[in-house]
Amino acid sequence: MIAVTRDLPLRLRPMRQEDVPAVAALEARVYEFPWSAGIFRDCLLAGYTSIALERDGELAGYSILSVAAGEAHLLNICVAPELQGQGIGRRLLEYMLERARLAGAGKLFLEVRPSNRRALKVYRRAGFEIIGTRRDYYRAAAGKEDAVVLLRRLDGPAPRG
Repeated sequence: MIAVTRDLPLRLRPMRQEDVPAVAALEARVYEFPWSAGIFRDCLLAGYTSIALERDGELAGYSILSVAAGEAHLLNICVAPELQGQGIGRRLLEYMLERARLAGAGKLFLEVRPSNRRALKVYRRAGFEIIGTRRDYYRAAAGKEDAVVLLRRLDGPAPRG
């Protein structure tokens, strides 16, 4: 699939094991407490929907989705810092929502740090609703940070936003 966002040619493709070093390096650039390369390898081995986003042949982002028992869980979504704020994350999210629908999921769940206001705004505009909090879910500089749990129902019409 080819996507174009603000004149940046982007290409979505399945993530491969050989992508793991670049994916882990991008993760470390974006997140203070990144996933390890081993976690990404395990996601691929488990058969999770793992998508790489390329720009001019370079990794620009990625996303990982788990689908089971009619539900999906967005495990990770990331866009290179220099490309954030251009709608690329939203388009990657929309792609994963469609993949979840096609896999038969009626709901998609995700967690996000409450301090990640930009992501919360994207998710709320995409029709996600806050359904709870997971106490002390994330590692943080001050110890632990809660996670906001969000839900998007996939069996109705897509929200407009």
